Amino acid sequence: MANKWGVIIIDVQGDFTKWKQGSLAVPGTNESYVKSAEAAAQQLKELGVPVFGTQDWHPPDHVSFATTHPGKKPFEKITIDGKEQALWPPHCIQGTENARVLIDNNLFLAIVKMSQDPAVENYSAFKDGKGVKTEMDTVLRINGIKKVVLYGIATEYCVSATALDLITANYETTVIEGLCRCVSADNATAAIDEMRTRGIRVVTSLEDIIEEIRRDISG
Repeated sequence: MANKWGVIIIDVQGDFTKWKQGSLAVPGTNESYVKSAEAAAQQLKELGVPVFGTQDWHPPDHVSFATTHPGKKPFEKITIDGKEQALWPPHCIQGTENARVLIDNNLFLAIVKMSQDPAVENYSAFKDGKGVKTEMDTVLRINGIKKVVLYGIATEYCVSATALDLITANYETTVIEGLCRCVSADNATAAIDEMRTRGIRVVTSLEDIIEEIRRDISG
């Protein structure tokens, strides 16, 4: 069945890209990267693979923003309720231009919004920092998805957190490393090692798995 596979594209939004001069722009996120991420989505959709997206969607007073904590600066770390909290510049604020998903929205069957609770950090598209599930699991299940292809921004944050939650929920999970971008190469390497250890397949490009997807769909 075509719906056996699904693809989730993580947080390809203006504030995470160099292309749109985002407040939290990740290295390597120029226009060419965004277009390659879009082209892969188009290719998968043409094969009959449902395309899903995620969208960081913060209220302006989100707990992860340095501006929410007087006297604190972006990239400092604080402790909240016994947990370490990294502080970021305000980004992907609800309703702002740079919160937009840059990939053609007509490609998506659904876009799941993340980080809407001002008091909760959230890297995974599957559940928030307190374990409350997003709509992602429901959306995948009602579309019959068993195998998930994953790529986007950033490798060691939302991509890896989502992949780890997907594999825990028994989805066969594949991350396309070449279509991801990372904040820190060292941290991304560690994240990829952890994903592989947990049973997540990591491939370089869509071409590494496209024939497998075609076979599954035609079979």
